[in-house]
Amino acid sequence: MMTRRQRIINLLEGRDYSPGELALALELRGRGAKKVIIEDLKAIQRTLKREGKVLLIKPAECRKCGFVFRPEIHVPSRCPRCKSEWIEEPRFKIEAR
Repeated sequence: MMTRRQRIINLLEGRDYSPGELALALELRGRGAKKVIIEDLKAIQRTLKREGKVLLIKPAECRKCGFVFRPEIHVPSRCPRCKSEWIEEPRFKIEAR
């Protein structure tokens, strides 16, 4: 039986996922599901450095004005430019160095 973090690593080695998609794939529901995934991704990023792999981050983007956020493990709630809450979640993928 794999742990949740091992399952996330397994999924991310295949293709890119957003935190919402990871929560659905792992059958996590409720308000804190994305928050749990974000915390796991932060821990996974530290683990991958030791294994010679890297967590690639496609940054979040505002769907209204096109503002691109910094590539970080965080899901923004509002655009700083237009104040829209219509945000495309960041996407994550694991690749070997």
